[in-house]
Amino acid sequence: MPALWIAHVTVTDAEAYGRYAELAGPAIAKHGGAFIARGGRFVQLEGRERPRNVVARFPSVEAAVACYESPDYQAALDHARGASERELMVVEISE
Repeated sequence: MPALWIAHVTVTDAEAYGRYAELAGPAIAKHGGAFIARGGRFVQLEGRERPRNVVARFPSVEAAVACYESPDYQAALDHARGASERELMVVEISE
């Protein structure tokens, strides 16, 4: 079943986070991920607000987790650590 990768982010260092974004996009695509939303308008109804929200669709939960654990994505993530506060989850789509 397909899955969504959902990230809620507060960027604290735009330059370093920009390097993350440059590397993360290709790593996500390499694992079958496609962005549905990046940034954009949102309405926070509950919980902690993060100004940047990203949603990508993957073929499966396993594909999304494999992406996260891949050397390519981990290299990208090195730039996001210390440059952002974030939550990331993968949720299976029940179709």
